[in-house]
Amino acid sequence: MTSTAARASVERITDVLVIGGGPAGTWAAISAASKGAKVTLVDKGYCGSSGATAPSGTGVWYVEPDREKREEAKASRYAMGGQLAEHSWMDRVLDRTYENMNKLGNLGYPFPVDENGNPHKRSLQGPEYMRLMRKLVQRAGVKILDHSPVLELLADEHGVGGAAGVNTQTGETWEIRAGAVVIATGGCAFLSRALGCNVLTGDGYLFATEAGADLSGMEFSNAYAICPTFSSVTKTAYYSYASFYYEDGTVVEGAGSKKGRSVIARNLLQGKQVYARLDQAPEDLKPLLRVAQTNFFLPFDRRGIDPFKDLFPVTLRLEGTVRGTGGIRVIDETCATSAPGLYAAGDAATRELICGGFTGGGSHNAAWAMSSGSFAGEGAAAYALKLGEGAGSRNLRGLSSQTLRDRQEPGGAARTDEYVRAVQDEVKPYDRNLFRTEKGLGDSLVRLDDLWQRQREAGIGRTTEGVKAREAAAMTATARWMYHSALARTETRGMHKREDFPAGDAGQHHRLISGGLDRVWVRQEEVAKERVSV
Repeated sequence: MTSTAARASVERITDVLVIGGGPAGTWAAISAASKGAKVTLVDKGYCGSSGATAPSGTGVWYVEPDREKREEAKASRYAMGGQLAEHSWMDRVLDRTYENMNKLGNLGYPFPVDENGNPHKRSLQGPEYMRLMRKLVQRAGVKILDHSPVLELLADEHGVGGAAGVNTQTGETWEIRAGAVVIATGGCAFLSRALGCNVLTGDGYLFATEAGADLSGMEFSNAYAICPTFSSVTKTAYYSYASFYYEDGTVVEGAGSKKGRSVIARNLLQGKQVYARLDQAPEDLKPLLRVAQTNFFLPFDRRGIDPFKDLFPVTLRLEGTVRGTGGIRVIDETCATSAPGLYAAGDAATRELICGGFTGGGSHNAAWAMSSGSFAGEGAAAYALKLGEGAGSRNLRGLSSQTLRDRQEPGGAARTDEYVRAVQDEVKPYDRNLFRTEKGLGDSLVRLDDLWQRQREAGIGRTTEGVKAREAAAMTATARWMYHSALARTETRGMHKREDFPAGDAGQHHRLISGGLDRVWVRQEEVAKERVSV
C-alpha cells in the first residue's frame, strides 16, 4: 500500500491521535494532553453521544481504598472469570478508577447524594457523563473531529504513525500523522441493534492486527443480553429482579440473568417464547430503578406495559466482545500493544487482566475504560514526546489489508449488506456461538474464511460506503479470531461454553493469543504465576 497523503483533503500533524470518543478515548485524550502532548481525537459518530455508554446508565467498579473491601471486590468475579485475572492489574485499575471518579465529582459530575450528603459514586448516567467528558476534552485543548471514521492506520518501518479516514458528512478524506496512536474504538456487537452498539463493529481489532499487533481472550466473546423482543435496551442487571415464565404462566425453572441465560436460550432454540416480569423488585426500590435507567422503561411505557406487573416477551441479543472480555493484547502497564507506537484502551483492549473470561455490562468494563484510557493516554504521550518533531516527515504507508480506492465500485453497498448478513448468520445463533462445538465452530470457519477472502479481493472506496465495507470486514475478521480461539480452548471456562467439553480443565489455565489475517493463528500465553491464587 502507498501513502494516502496525496489523496487526503484534510491533513494534520499531532503528537497523539486517539481513535474513538467514548469513555476510554476521552480519558486517553485528556490524559495525553495533561502530559503536554498535542492531541487529536477522531470519532466515528459524535464524541459524547455515540457508543454503548452515552445513551444509558452504567455501574462502575468503584471501591474505597479499604484493604478488606478491595480484596472482596477482587474475589467477587475471579473464580467466575476462570482465574485468568491478575491482582496487580486489578489493584491498578481500582486505584485509578477511584481517582478518576473523584476527579469527575470535583469537575462537576452531579453524583446523587444520600440523606447525609455523601455522594454515591458507584454508577454514572451516560448522557451526563459523556457530555461532561466532551467538555473536558475540549477544555484540555484537544482537537475533535466528529463523524470521521478511520479507514486504515499509517506506519513506516519504525511503527504506527497515524491514520487516514473520511468525514461521513462532508465526504472529505483526511490524514493525521502522529507520534503515537491510541485505539479506543470499543468492541464488536455485530450490528445486533443493542442500544448504542451499532458503531461497535470491531474496527480497532482489524486496524491493530493489520499493524502487527495481536489479540487476547477472543474466545470470551459470546455475551448475550436479556432484552424485550420490542426493545434495543440491554440492561441485564434489571433482570436480577425478574422471574421468567412460559406463555401459560408456568415458571421457567433455572432461568435467570446472572445464572440461567443458557436456560432461556435453550427454550428459544426450541421455539418456546420466554416471558419475564420484574416481580422480585422490592416496592421501595421501584421508583429508584426508574430514575437510574429511564430509557429501560420507555419501550414499556409506550406499549402500556407495567414490567413490574405484566409479562413481556424477552430474547437474548448478542453483545459480542462489548460485554465479553477479548480484545487487543496489551504488553505493559502503559497499555502499549506489540506494534510500536500503538496503544489500546477500553473495550478495544482485552479485559482479561481484571476479570478473566467473564464480565457483565458496566462495572468492570466502565472502570477499565476510564483507567486503561488514562494509562494509554499517558503512555502514548510519553512515547510521542520522546520522538520529538519528526512525526510529520515520516514516509508512511497505509496498512489496509483491502485495496482502498478513490471511488467505490458499483454494487459495493449491496455486497456489503450481503457480507454483514453472512457474518451475522454465523455469530448470532445460540447453537453456534453460545453453545459451541468443534463441528459447529469448524463449519462456521469454513464459511467465514471464504467470506474473508471475498472481501479481501474487493476494492473499497474512501467513502461512506467504504466505511461500511471496512466494518463488514472487521466483523468477519473478529468472528474468525473468536472461533479459532474457541476451537483451541477445549474446555468450558468463563463465558466460553463448549458443549463437547462441558467441564473446566486445570491444564488450560492460560490465555489464548491470536492474530493473523488471511491465516489466523492461536498460541498459549501463561498467566503470571504469582497472581494465580486469591
